[in-house]
Amino acid sequence: MLDDKLLRYTLRVDRLLFQKFRYIAELEGRSANKEIEQYLKKRVAEYEQENGKIEIEKQIKEIG
Repeated sequence: MLDDKLLRYTLRVDRLLFQKFRYIAELEGRSANKEIEQYLKKRVAEYEQENGKIEIEKQIKEIG
Protein backbone atom coordinates (compact mmCIF):
# COMPACT_ATOMS: atom_id res chain seq x y z
CA MET A 1 0.00 0.00 0.00
CA LEU A 2 1.36 3.40 -0.98
CA ASP A 3 1.88 6.17 1.52
CA ASP A 4 -0.89 8.78 1.22
CA LYS A 5 1.80 11.38 0.51
CA LEU A 6 2.91 9.59 -2.67
CA LEU A 7 1.25 10.21 -6.01
CA ARG A 8 1.47 8.00 -9.09
CA TYR A 9 1.88 9.99 -12.28
CA THR A 10 2.26 8.66 -15.81
CA LEU A 11 4.83 10.55 -17.84
CA ARG A 12 5.00 10.34 -21.62
CA VAL A 13 8.45 11.20 -22.94
CA ASP A 14 10.61 10.53 -25.97
CA ARG A 15 12.24 7.11 -25.59
CA LEU A 16 15.78 8.25 -26.51
CA LEU A 17 15.57 11.24 -24.17
CA PHE A 18 14.46 8.98 -21.32
CA GLN A 19 17.25 6.48 -22.00
CA LYS A 20 19.78 9.31 -21.74
CA PHE A 21 18.10 10.58 -18.59
CA ARG A 22 18.20 7.10 -17.05
CA TYR A 23 21.92 6.90 -17.90
CA ILE A 24 22.54 10.15 -15.99
CA ALA A 25 20.44 8.94 -13.05
CA GLU A 26 22.44 5.73 -12.81
CA LEU A 27 25.71 7.69 -12.82
CA GLU A 28 24.30 9.76 -9.93
CA GLY A 29 23.41 6.55 -8.07
CA ARG A 30 19.66 7.11 -8.34
CA SER A 31 16.73 5.46 -10.02
CA ALA A 32 15.08 7.44 -12.81
CA ASN A 33 12.15 8.07 -10.45
CA LYS A 34 14.40 9.53 -7.73
CA GLU A 35 16.23 11.64 -10.31
CA ILE A 36 12.91 13.09 -11.51
CA GLU A 37 11.99 13.79 -7.88
CA GLN A 38 15.28 15.65 -7.39
CA TYR A 39 14.61 17.81 -10.46
CA LEU A 40 11.09 18.58 -9.23
CA LYS A 41 12.38 19.60 -5.79
CA LYS A 42 15.05 21.81 -7.37
CA ARG A 43 12.55 23.52 -9.68
CA VAL A 44 10.03 24.15 -6.89
CA ALA A 45 12.79 25.58 -4.67
CA GLU A 46 13.93 27.89 -7.50
CA TYR A 47 10.37 29.05 -8.14
CA GLU A 48 9.67 29.69 -4.47
CA GLN A 49 12.93 31.61 -4.08
CA GLU A 50 11.90 33.93 -6.92
CA ASN A 51 8.15 34.14 -6.22
CA GLY A 52 7.58 33.24 -2.59
CA LYS A 53 6.35 30.08 -0.92
CA ILE A 54 3.57 28.21 -2.69
CA GLU A 55 0.64 27.79 -0.31
CA ILE A 56 -1.02 24.55 -1.45
CA GLU A 57 -4.06 24.68 0.86
CA LYS A 58 -4.83 28.20 -0.42
CA GLN A 59 -4.42 27.05 -4.04
CA ILE A 60 -6.74 24.07 -3.56
CA LYS A 61 -9.49 26.29 -2.11
CA GLU A 62 -9.11 28.80 -4.98
CA ILE A 63 -9.31 26.06 -7.61
CA GLY A 64 -12.29 24.28 -5.97
